[in-house]
Amino acid sequence: MSPEAVHQIPQTREEESSRPSAIEFEMAYRARVAIDRIKFAIKHTEQFGQRTDQIRDAGLQLLDALLRLEMVDRRFQEHSRVGSVNGDGGNARKAGSRA
Repeated sequence: MSPEAVHQIPQTREEESSRPSAIEFEMAYRARVAIDRIKFAIKHTEQFGQRTDQIRDAGLQLLDALLRLEMVDRRFQEHSRVGSVNGDGGNARKAGSRA
């Protein structure tokens, strides 16, 4: 998926002011799994990898991918909070409370 497409999904959904869709939750989960795996790969290449230019370049590529995925994950977290505040989640709790 291109970076432009990744940026369009949250922006389009925010304009609709609705909760994240099931596919967005699935993509967020997969992004978190990828983040954990990339962190593991970076850690192990730093600890056990040979100190070559190719390994350093691979580490920089992994770090770039990690930063991009973390940015997408933050956007999803912000969007899911906005959806729960503006959506039925906040109103349902108020309507069901005994005051």
